[in-house]
Amino acid sequence: MTTKETIKSNFIFNALYQLSGIIIPLITLPYVTRVLHAQGLGEYSYAYSVAYYFYIFIRLGLHNYGNRTIAYVKDDTDKLSKVFFELYSFQFSLGVIMTVLYLVYCIFLSPNKSLSFIFTAVVLAGGIDITWALYGLEEFKITSIRDILTKIITSICIFIFVKDGADVWKYSLIYSVGFFISQAVSLPVLSKKVKFIMPSFAGVQSHIKPNLILFLPTVAVSLYKTMDKIMLGIMSNSDELGYYHSSEKIIMVPMAFITALGTVMLPRMSNMLSNDVNEKQIRTVFDKSITFAMFLSTALCMGIMTVSKEFVILYFGEGFEKCELLFLIILPSCLFLAFANVIRTQYLLPRKKDKLFIISLFSGAAVNVFLNATLIPRYASVGAAIGTLVAEMVVCVVQVAYVYKEANIGQNILNSLPFIFAGMVMFFLCKNYVLPIENSVVALLIKILLSGAIYLMVLGVSILIKKFLVRND
Repeated sequence: MTTKETIKSNFIFNALYQLSGIIIPLITLPYVTRVLHAQGLGEYSYAYSVAYYFYIFIRLGLHNYGNRTIAYVKDDTDKLSKVFFELYSFQFSLGVIMTVLYLVYCIFLSPNKSLSFIFTAVVLAGGIDITWALYGLEEFKITSIRDILTKIITSICIFIFVKDGADVWKYSLIYSVGFFISQAVSLPVLSKKVKFIMPSFAGVQSHIKPNLILFLPTVAVSLYKTMDKIMLGIMSNSDELGYYHSSEKIIMVPMAFITALGTVMLPRMSNMLSNDVNEKQIRTVFDKSITFAMFLSTALCMGIMTVSKEFVILYFGEGFEKCELLFLIILPSCLFLAFANVIRTQYLLPRKKDKLFIISLFSGAAVNVFLNATLIPRYASVGAAIGTLVAEMVVCVVQVAYVYKEANIGQNILNSLPFIFAGMVMFFLCKNYVLPIENSVVALLIKILLSGAIYLMVLGVSILIKKFLVRND
């Protein structure tokens, strides 16, 4: 298989993996919103968010550092095995420590002890999660199949066992156990890729500092991906957190594709740089990735915004009308996230410009925490949504400013304009258009097709005009 075919195959498999992580909300959320209601979803979201914080303190910066480090040595079995066990021994040790601390939280600090104990499985999963190593080896097919199967089983269990508002604990248990199993099934797979080499203390120690440095971005991202829900739960109420949680699950759909592209290209770009591939070839891959990311983000995000009213009524049911407004506020953030994701995974991290990456994320995190603290008490979920949007804008702008000249960002912004323009035309022409059809499902499907056709038509015309102007120049 050629490099180009491998990238395409890995993107498809990783997109499936990312999407499998949101199969539960996509399939079960219409059912769950009607059974557990906003309050039950809010209670679940708060308990999970706290457990997830302990989980990320186990994995530290492995998602980026472990992925990149494995990619650099994957062609040498001895080096690969040595590096893997050095990294994993550190991860497993942290898993033991953080699990003990989490149990202390459950016993003495948790406002809902039963739900917190249930999410212990999520914390335990942090100690055995080796997805970072599989990513570094570019084994995306394995992670995709793993997650799809476990999430299908989890979805079935939710429909069977979750029946009313008192079943929040069952919903939490099903998700928590499913999360743990999805990590556990990968262990036998990796055992075939590496041979055991007893890690030395010096070897483990050599990874601690760079791992901690790349953990800082995880902390920063968590401040506006997880902390916003914790702050919303503390400063508002479970209903508002339920609206925000439900909206965020839908927004994860376009983000899954964006994340899949970055996850696939980080080890690929790192490997290209380690093998001294021609800079022109690397630049071509970078430019094409930005074009692809902007096409995906504008089509999906602005498409969902266009049909948000019909979608919320049909998908969530009565009582979730506020989600339409949340969609319109948060979804544009995906455009900035898509652009910044390519810069991060294909320029900053492969070239080990970790400091620049960290500064950009903490800039966004600082703005987000400030806006959350200021806006949530007054505007609840809307305030949290505004904080998320502005945070993604700040991260993107800071990263763009750092690499503007050396990464040809000006040209890439110009190449992105036709996609943004087509999305805006689609939104303003179709958002308030109501089809004279009584069947809400049919009306939504037709509006999606109509909006998509307008987007593609405007995009085609825009690209032709752009080419014509460039040719005349």
